[in-house]
Amino acid sequence: MNKARKKFILFSELAVLLLLSLLLMSINVLSFTMAAEDADRVTERIARMNGSFEGTQNFPDESPRPDGGELPNDEEVSQSSNSSETSAQTDKDKTNKKNKGDVKPFRLEGGFGKFGPYSPEMESSLSYFTYSIDKYGNVEKVDLRMASVSEEEAQQWAESLQYGSVGWTNTSYRYRVYEANHKTYVTVIDQSRELWPCYRILIISIIGGAVMILIIVLTFQLVGRKLFKPLEEADRKQKQFIARLENEFKMPLTIINADTEALERQSEPNDQTKSIEKQVRRMTGLVKELGALSLFEEPESKTKLDISDLMIAMLENNRSKYEEKKIKLSFDIEPEIMVLINDNSFKEIMRELISNSLKFSVSEAKFTLTRHKDRIKLVQQNDTSLPDGSYDQIFDRFTTLENAEGTTGAGLGLSKVKSIILTNDGRLSASVKNGKMSISLYL
Repeated sequence: MNKARKKFILFSELAVLLLLSLLLMSINVLSFTMAAEDADRVTERIARMNGSFEGTQNFPDESPRPDGGELPNDEEVSQSSNSSETSAQTDKDKTNKKNKGDVKPFRLEGGFGKFGPYSPEMESSLSYFTYSIDKYGNVEKVDLRMASVSEEEAQQWAESLQYGSVGWTNTSYRYRVYEANHKTYVTVIDQSRELWPCYRILIISIIGGAVMILIIVLTFQLVGRKLFKPLEEADRKQKQFIARLENEFKMPLTIINADTEALERQSEPNDQTKSIEKQVRRMTGLVKELGALSLFEEPESKTKLDISDLMIAMLENNRSKYEEKKIKLSFDIEPEIMVLINDNSFKEIMRELISNSLKFSVSEAKFTLTRHKDRIKLVQQNDTSLPDGSYDQIFDRFTTLENAEGTTGAGLGLSKVKSIILTNDGRLSASVKNGKMSISLYL
């Protein structure tokens, strides 16, 4: 149960950490992607404007009036000024008479400011340069508004990018290469100001992720202990019950067996006394299996064991039993396979697998032992009348299949095998395919 709790905590932590990592990674990828898209929109506008980010035109002092009229002379300006002053005083008096609540908030034309490459403020704040390169390799400056590089450096920079398309250069600079007027244009803009929030998000994600990992680990450790405490208590009581049951059964079975022997000494053995002896032996074996089931769930000492030789020896010792039941026994065992396991535990595994094959084989049984990737694979196979499918339920306690009718046993043998395998960090499965029952163990 302790091992199950640790696995539950580990898998839960990994699942939450995976989701957290995906979330933070998605946020950062989206942040940098949006910054790149914003930069591409700016370079695209520069490309449409022939390499220069041009803003709106302002009217100079000497230019004609926008409405097409003539400029006023000095006398008109003086009169206009006096009239403006009088009008301003009148307007001021009117304004003073207004209530404070009558003043409306100022709104830009259109109701909102523009964002991105079409913002009026972008022209004065954007740092960039554009160079053109003709087919003869002549480089010409189109526009240079970048204080961090000289004209010579900007020219060399543009030449190094002329065979590119769109991308990042020197970490925080975005460039675009495009064709116009039979020339290749290279535009590079400084995106360090726009990328700084992205890097802040990245730093916050790393620090926040580390803090969240610590909180998750501590939380699952605490929750795991509380969650498994009732289960561990139930498991402890179950083991106590099995141990008490074993002791409680031993005494009456011993008395019944002694009384049966006394009856047989007083009179000749009969069918009734033989039946009693048979049932006593069966009950005694069941009690021993219950005790062994609890025993194999506890930690055990392990040694490096050559299971290849041990398997061959145990199978050869039981060959006569297979011959008596007219079952063909075969095995394919890879030599010199060493496993860190308790000697008695592996012998118990083999005893149960041999017993299982003797009970349920129709005409043939086979054992194989091979190296499978980074594990050892042990397979017990026999022919059967069961339909194809998965039969992992046979490893549960007191579980028998439909072909077990008429055979001895309480369905505890393979549950002992399961306990031993799980104690040794292995896994197991059972299935039927094309009339062959296979029990596979991985150590």
